[in-house]
Amino acid sequence: MFYTVSKEDEYLFLGKRKRLVEQLRVKGISNSAVLSAIEKIPRHLFFDPSTGRPAMLEHAYSDKALPIGAGQTISHPFTVAFQTEKLEIEKGEKILEIGTGCGYQTAMLVEMGAKVFTIERQKTLYDKTKLFLPYIGYQTIRFFYGDGYKGLPQHAPFDKIIVTAGAPYIPNDLLVQLKVGGIIVIPIGEGEQQEMNVLKKISDQAFEKQVIGKFKFVPMLQNKV
Repeated sequence: MFYTVSKEDEYLFLGKRKRLVEQLRVKGISNSAVLSAIEKIPRHLFFDPSTGRPAMLEHAYSDKALPIGAGQTISHPFTVAFQTEKLEIEKGEKILEIGTGCGYQTAMLVEMGAKVFTIERQKTLYDKTKLFLPYIGYQTIRFFYGDGYKGLPQHAPFDKIIVTAGAPYIPNDLLVQLKVGGIIVIPIGEGEQQEMNVLKKISDQAFEKQVIGKFKFVPMLQNKV
């Protein structure tokens, strides 16, 4: 089900991760904890082995999105680092992730010291990732199969919320489930590109909003589960 790697491979991948960190630093990622997490997480393990091991060796630490099955992708490392940095995570915070996918962003949140609740609506990815992440050492995550538009009201409120798919609008249920003082990072748009929205909840009814850059995500779907 999962890759196994030799000591020689691990040494090779460590060097690739270090180079990736330097590329992200040049592109503007400055948070040392985010960069440390990128350097630590074995991104080459997060792909479907059926896509071919040689391809993973070549591309796993390139700054590009790659397919992971079920019509989904693993995001560019820059995108993952950018969203994580904008969350301004503090250790011990309770974070809701919409779109578990292969679990790479989920692992980033854990490495940042967060308590992670994550929702995935693609059953094949949910079934795989809830086994895979504990298998490689991430054992504190709470996994849920469901509609990300609805969030997890039974576990709210959350300190931070991150959405890893392009949404046509910001779901009100997610805004309600965010604590006052909390941050939600979500890409908005229905075209090929989305604008990254960063909202800080300053009261029960008011938000400060920033729109920062264009990104490309798979669409955030709903009402399947």
